[in-house]
Amino acid sequence: MKAAVCEAYGKPETVIVKQVPKPAIRPGEILIKVMASTVNSGDVRMRGLKVNGWMKLVMRLILGFSKPRKSILGVTFSGVVERVGAKVSRFKPGDKLFGLTGFRFGAHAEYLCLSERATMIEMPANAGFEAAAALPFGAHTAIHFLQAAGIEKLNRPRVAIYGATGSVGIAALQVAAHYGAIITAVCSSRAAPSLSTFTIDNIVLYDKTEFTRSGQQYDIIFDAVGKLSKKECRSLLAPHGKFVTVGGMAVARENKEQLDLVRQLFEAGNYQAVIDKAFSLDEIVAAHEYVDTGRKIGNVVLKIGQEEVSSL
Repeated sequence: MKAAVCEAYGKPETVIVKQVPKPAIRPGEILIKVMASTVNSGDVRMRGLKVNGWMKLVMRLILGFSKPRKSILGVTFSGVVERVGAKVSRFKPGDKLFGLTGFRFGAHAEYLCLSERATMIEMPANAGFEAAAALPFGAHTAIHFLQAAGIEKLNRPRVAIYGATGSVGIAALQVAAHYGAIITAVCSSRAAPSLSTFTIDNIVLYDKTEFTRSGQQYDIIFDAVGKLSKKECRSLLAPHGKFVTVGGMAVARENKEQLDLVRQLFEAGNYQAVIDKAFSLDEIVAAHEYVDTGRKIGNVVLKIGQEEVSSL
């Protein structure tokens, strides 16, 4: 099968499309024909070892010293079940699934082998493969951090989303709206027009106004890009307010309940799968280069399979 293989830490050119063995399934596993994936901030951070200071050593020890041990990157996918192991009971050939692979990675390939207990469920009934692949990454991160901040327990919380136009930020806007929040989106003036279709009460343009000196008060500040600190935002937090960030040590743990929530919201028309650009698997280097610019709006999708799947 064809896969995008990261052969060393470094620039986008370290990712090479090549033929690798098709995975063989065990009794409790399923083989998925991958139709689409995404290239997101996690992929480029891993490929480029883009962390500061001593965290580089930690990442090398965990993920591989000179190159990723899991050389096929990609943590989100949508696809079709091609084969199931003898002990699989939850899925059958032909099922259309979407989900997350976590630290197994492997989604930037034509086929993916996962345990039937992995974080995946049936796709939204009204979603195509590209839209379905664009749903999990931002949504699971946004749900994890906003719930960690206690959004479910608050009545009409005042929530600020810093970095509101990336895949996590756009997801956070929609998840916060689901919980009835009063939402402030913080983004650049260049990206602000892309937020016109979302439920937002206020927009702060960080290239025009210093957000940390705005004097507003929030129950939750969610830094969706990892560029703020709690100290910088302390004066903006209401009494008992919470600051959460993707830039700290906390890891957004994925689960099926997160996928089910975003599926329900999407099927009800209350969630958008925002896709900035789509690339083919052969264009993987260009996809990494684009994400590296830091200017993507929402998701960058990787088209891998073909839509004609009726024969499966």
